Amino acid sequence: MIACALFLLGSTATANASHGRECDTPSIDRLQQWLASGEGATEPATGSILVPRNRHDYSAKIKFLAHDWHVMVVWLGNRFEAQADLTESRGFWMTYRATADLHVQLRPASHWSGGDKWVTRIPSTGGRLVKRFFSFAERYWTTLPELGKPAYPLAEALDDARGLVFVGKTPNDLEFQGLRIDGYRPPCVY
Repeated sequence: MIACALFLLGSTATANASHGRECDTPSIDRLQQWLASGEGATEPATGSILVPRNRHDYSAKIKFLAHDWHVMVVWLGNRFEAQADLTESRGFWMTYRATADLHVQLRPASHWSGGDKWVTRIPSTGGRLVKRFFSFAERYWTTLPELGKPAYPLAEALDDARGLVFVGKTPNDLEFQGLRIDGYRPPCVY
């Protein structure tokens, strides 16, 4: 159901971007806002989830702790008011590890609030670090009946994308080391 390529990465995985290409403040692939939203039992509960991996690189780490909905947000324009036009993008490469399946919602500025969003499944990696491609092709995006069906097409979400929102309903130990969106370079704002 998901179009993805899989690469297993060893513990000596190379950096996301060379020094100087990242932002001056902590970021992963120029994305500076990786946030625990306070929705669901998570560790940390709120705020930035970026932690140093080495002198120049960062990871985003969060734990989903219960059998209830958890929410973790990445602002694509590095501030809430920003949005990105992803209509020409093929999708995104993500380097991550997860101990359980979860979903990512593509949330547009025009319909930010609520759970009724287009989602694609992010499969568990069994705790291994992997790099996968997730397509923006409509056939790979669906809805979660428990959260509702969006009243707008996926194309509208791509046109004014504000964020990627990771949601899951089971305990999960998550780490993100890369998130590159085809054709989009986030602006550094901090």
